[in-house]
Amino acid sequence: MRIMGLDVGDKTVGVAISDALMLTAQGIETVRRQSWEIDLKRLNELIEEYSIDKIVVGLPRNMNGTEGERCDVVRDFAEHLKEVVSTPEIIFWDERLSTVAAEKYLVAADVSRAKRRKIIDKMAAVFILQGYLDSNPQKLF
Repeated sequence: MRIMGLDVGDKTVGVAISDALMLTAQGIETVRRQSWEIDLKRLNELIEEYSIDKIVVGLPRNMNGTEGERCDVVRDFAEHLKEVVSTPEIIFWDERLSTVAAEKYLVAADVSRAKRRKIIDKMAAVFILQGYLDSNPQKLF
């Protein structure tokens, strides 16, 4: 069993997966958004390739915890995803500041600005999924 983490944006979807023991998250790809059909097809390929049993989708809540327009966009994406994948469960995870954390991590690692731009969404997906994995120390997912 593996879990997939997604950071859904307008232009890209960052993708991360857990290791088989569900201890760590690794970034695997940034999917460039093209069309619903192409985007969802690629995600479904990754779901099958990595035998994903659960998907954790980052929900961009406002800093005060309320849900804004971006949350509606992400929920809409998840609904489209549910229509085409056989994964039994999609979970929303509060992703406040995941992109900021990913950016700080990459800056501290001295990654160039050009390279950061290419991998920031994938790294945000890692932060989302790792937060979910760390939230349950008994690993009863």
